[in-house]
Amino acid sequence: MAMKTAEEHEVGISCFISDLPGFRGILKQRYSDFIVNEVDRDGTVVQLSSLDAPQEEPESFQENGTNTSDNVVSYASQIESFKSLAGDSDAVLLEEFINKINAGGEDGVSPIVLSPDSDKSHRKAMHNFFKENFKFLVTDVVDGPDASSKCIRVRLNSAEPNNKGKNSKKRKERGDKPFDSRGSENWPKNVGKFLRFHLYKENKDTHEALGVIGNMLSVQPKSFGFAGTKDKRAVTTQRVTVYKQRASRLASLNKRLFGIKLGDFCYVKEGLCLGQLLGNRFTITLRGIVADSEDIIKASADALGRHGFINYFGLQRFGSGSLPTHLIGAALLQGEWKLAVDMILDPRDGEKSAIAKARKYYKESSDVVGTLKQLPRYLVAERAVLQTLKTSPGNYLQALKSIPRTLRMLYVHSYQSYLWNHAASKRVQKYGTENVVLGDLVYCKENSTGKVTESVGSEYAEDCSGRYDSNNEDEISGEIHEEIDSVKVVDVEDLNSGYYTIDDVILPMPGSRIKYPTNHIANVYEDLAKKDGISLTESVHNVEDFSITSITGCYRRVFQKPINFEWELLTYSDSNKQLVETDLDKVNKSKPMGTVKQMGAANGKNEEAFDCIRELESSNDVVKVENYSEIAGEEIKLPHDESLSGSSSQDSQIALKLSFTLPASCYATMAIRELLKTSTSVSTPNLKSLLSVTTGALINHDWEKLLALGICT
Repeated sequence: MAMKTAEEHEVGISCFISDLPGFRGILKQRYSDFIVNEVDRDGTVVQLSSLDAPQEEPESFQENGTNTSDNVVSYASQIESFKSLAGDSDAVLLEEFINKINAGGEDGVSPIVLSPDSDKSHRKAMHNFFKENFKFLVTDVVDGPDASSKCIRVRLNSAEPNNKGKNSKKRKERGDKPFDSRGSENWPKNVGKFLRFHLYKENKDTHEALGVIGNMLSVQPKSFGFAGTKDKRAVTTQRVTVYKQRASRLASLNKRLFGIKLGDFCYVKEGLCLGQLLGNRFTITLRGIVADSEDIIKASADALGRHGFINYFGLQRFGSGSLPTHLIGAALLQGEWKLAVDMILDPRDGEKSAIAKARKYYKESSDVVGTLKQLPRYLVAERAVLQTLKTSPGNYLQALKSIPRTLRMLYVHSYQSYLWNHAASKRVQKYGTENVVLGDLVYCKENSTGKVTESVGSEYAEDCSGRYDSNNEDEISGEIHEEIDSVKVVDVEDLNSGYYTIDDVILPMPGSRIKYPTNHIANVYEDLAKKDGISLTESVHNVEDFSITSITGCYRRVFQKPINFEWELLTYSDSNKQLVETDLDKVNKSKPMGTVKQMGAANGKNEEAFDCIRELESSNDVVKVENYSEIAGEEIKLPHDESLSGSSSQDSQIALKLSFTLPASCYATMAIRELLKTSTSVSTPNLKSLLSVTTGALINHDWEKLLALGICT
């Protein structure tokens, strides 16, 4: 049976803070209704303000450049020394070899084999000579003409950064290097090795966008660094670093990029790592608001600002595309390796037909090779498992270990989040949302830094859809945190003093170094884990990656208030109209008239724009009704009869615009859930992107249709 996406109640999401009735609204009817701007560690909101490279590149670039293909280095003195060590014939052979490389033919230069040598100590001296004098070459030993002799083979070092060959590095040999340094020879010493820029993207996830940019630059994904991944169906701006690339080169890509822009360039000494952010600034527009009265909308928005929301891990945390990651995590913690593999490979609901066909084929045939031929490369976990089973049939543990660490650890962390959500719901159900109670956990205020350690680097860092990038290593570490020993249990003295409030209450993510509340909430963890056959104190196997006892654990606030919260009601009559300016809109408005290129101006055509529409039509996302021209920000509207958002009614409609900041790891969808009192499950039709018929009915006040759909009563 195909696996289904988790429902909220199945992962512990069941309570609300306020008793207000809520109302109806459409989230992400257009992806520009969900705008995310990263907030850096200095508290600055990251925005796209310029698409241009700095007017003056560092002088060292102009003097030295970054390409040494025209510079031929002389090795005459080294060859002369080599002659005394190896003899004339080998010295001549080596000189010819180096000359071929200097001539630019390194891609086709075959290795050379030196004269037979049966003296091991002499061969060792030869190896050392090459290491010291010819770092762009590598040596090894091959059999000589007879059984007692060996020969030294000399070849181009494909892993050497100064190697000029564009294609000579094999992918496997580049794999262990921290950065892809192709094209970065002779980088100026006075210039930071990393180019930092602001990545603006529309309707693309972070990995997809960086993959496009990497292909254009001919660099690997590991060359990029970022603080957190951002949502796909949104307009987002975030910082990215890339290793040894010039700003002018990236700026030149803007005219070729669709739905992606790069800007605000500067050179820095260090690359970005996951978690290096304070949080995200959200600008969210809820359309098609339907409420009993405007007062309910206002009261709900005010309540969200004053009281916040329950800081649940959102459904994204438990996998996208119907992958039940917490169940896979439970199987790993139980040591059920084959079960975990089956769950990763089994058919699922809602996938593309080609993927569904491949999963079904494997389920019915167990043909590893045939399935690998059908699965796309971005399904990293599935392909890693199958590749191992291809060479080691039946070795399910090794197959699981072959999944990139970040991806496989997400399964375990997902189970931790599952326990946390249930504990948070129990805390609200039993003790309410107003007061601290005896046995609650809080941070010691006299010792606390004021920051609760979180277990996740970003709201959107938990997509387990199969995409993987090496930048994500340890993004959800749960490793040792300094604050972990600053937690205390609330006692009678604390209650009497009123020193702690409900905002201070935290709950643990299970691990080896955390403590549990001393009230009834502790039982939730133990009872749920026991039901799943899992011990939180002992491991049934010795595989550290898949053991809660090998994870340190951490803590998370139970309640979260939105920061710098603002809201306003908007009216609109055209459902296709964009209601909030994006960063790119602001950049384009600031440009002088006549300097902004209008797409498709020649011959009255908009060929590039049509390419965008074709991309929309081929995508899996259900509701996509917009795109923008590449430079001008001109909106491209689908004809009304093709629009997935319903007809463009001239009746005045209400939208609610929300702006707020959340710390890293908090879910904006959980804030919206509190506001609307509506489930965020994808099977719930009225929060996430509504289907066209439902949206059209809302916009046109077609109450009979809404009644038939069960949307209102």
